Amino acid sequence: MTKNNPIIDVIIPAYNEESSIKSVIHDIPKELVRHIVVCNNASKDNTADNARSTGAVVVDQPMKGYGNACLKGLEYIANQNVKPDIVVFIDGDYSDYPEQLPELIAPIIDQDMDLVIGSRATGDLEKGAMQPQQIFGNWLATTLIKLIYGYSFTDLGPFRAVTYDKLLAIDMQDRDFGWTVEMQVKAAKLKLKCTEVPVKYRKRIGVSKVSGTVKGTILAGHKILWTIFKLI
Repeated sequence: MTKNNPIIDVIIPAYNEESSIKSVIHDIPKELVRHIVVCNNASKDNTADNARSTGAVVVDQPMKGYGNACLKGLEYIANQNVKPDIVVFIDGDYSDYPEQLPELIAPIIDQDMDLVIGSRATGDLEKGAMQPQQIFGNWLATTLIKLIYGYSFTDLGPFRAVTYDKLLAIDMQDRDFGWTVEMQVKAAKLKLKCTEVPVKYRKRIGVSKVSGTVKGTILAGHKILWTIFKLI
């Protein structure tokens, strides 16, 4: 990796995010990234058109699922002649602050880290941006990861950066709610160099597809815990 000028691709899974996707793309520091890949996950609105209008690459994944969307983005990257040095993941709902991307990739460039998690738990969390069940779920999941795998995380935050070679080594498989925790558990099992940086987090635009419903919360929580124990 060229430390002064690494190749960075950004993957944005998006399901019905027409109201927010332009803002997310607009705030990404374009001078630092090569491709912004919006993974249109069976959206029924203008998410794809809005993303294209900002110059992003749009790939369609008709099979619903957060992991499915991210895997489609990785498929696009794998087909590029020149592979990236770093892949950044960020949600399409504008709850994260894309302009913090330089802070997220800094430990990879300056400290030779493999995986960097944007931690909402140690950052500036806007009141009401995360539901109580999300905060508790993150605490429980990260506590279990520390107890079982010996790695300390404070969050399963979606805003994260990982070196491409280590991302391939992790061999992501999850197709829905277990995506973030799978990455962190496998990174721990592989003894990768992981760290966190505090990030800001605000109320998302629109209604959450996961924490916004009781069913979504239960399914996500079950899948996260199942993933942690499955990978032992």
